[in-house]
Amino acid sequence: MDISRNDECWCGSGLKYKKCHLVFDEKLQSLKHKGFEVPTRDIIKNKEQIDGIKKSCEINDAVLDLVASKIKAGMSTEEIDVLVHDYTVKRGAIPAPLNFQGFPKSVCTSINEEICHGIPSKDVIIKSGDIINVDVSTIFNGYYSDASRMFMIGEVSEEAKKLVRVSKECLQKGIEAIKPWGFLGDIGAVIQEHAEKNGFSVVRDFGGHGVGISFHEEPFVAHYGKRGEGMILAPGMIFTVEPMINEGTHELYVDEENDWTALTDDGLLSSQWEHTILVTEDGVEILAK
Repeated sequence: MDISRNDECWCGSGLKYKKCHLVFDEKLQSLKHKGFEVPTRDIIKNKEQIDGIKKSCEINDAVLDLVASKIKAGMSTEEIDVLVHDYTVKRGAIPAPLNFQGFPKSVCTSINEEICHGIPSKDVIIKSGDIINVDVSTIFNGYYSDASRMFMIGEVSEEAKKLVRVSKECLQKGIEAIKPWGFLGDIGAVIQEHAEKNGFSVVRDFGGHGVGISFHEEPFVAHYGKRGEGMILAPGMIFTVEPMINEGTHELYVDEENDWTALTDDGLLSSQWEHTILVTEDGVEILAK
């Protein structure tokens, strides 16, 4: 779309193009002409959108804080689902997973060898020694947020503790690798290096994703890869970093009964942490964690 310097900027800010995204666009065009993959305009969030997404993230964090204060051995994953659903609705928001492409619950609860998309059930009782990922996603005033945390229940094995620790370090290192005008591949490269250095593997079938206006947007954020490759990371991009780190092989299968839950192919443990990240002019801002 052709736009002149004095036209209203395409981002919806209400500012003139020359005072908003003109320099930004010129930089992207220069990079594109050099052969780099650059984000499309629909990936870049404006101030109004960022503010709305931040409000959604505040609720999302509060939900995870509530789960952290209540989760314990003897509790069913259905009880976690009820906690998440009721608190989210009480805050005037909507649990994003509920009925998303047929998903039947308000939260994902993935235990031990379950990698992601575990479905809460009254028949699944959390016990001492379990590690569990609780993945919360929230819609507030039409804006989406997404984050997950690991919980270690009671007496957990040293192997499980190491996996949970290293998976969180992978997340932290992935976020540290995000630089404005850097590369998407830098994130996956450092995550893969740290996981494999510790004897673990990185799930390849799932990854992070753009989020904010929809539940899942571009870009796809792989948690393995090479530095200097992939899409340019431009200010205004919002996406999740959510490495799924396996104790054994990265291979997985999806439960045939529910067609949702992904499990490790070898039955060994998996651990995941997820934050929602905003790329800024001078770094990053963690919006949901």
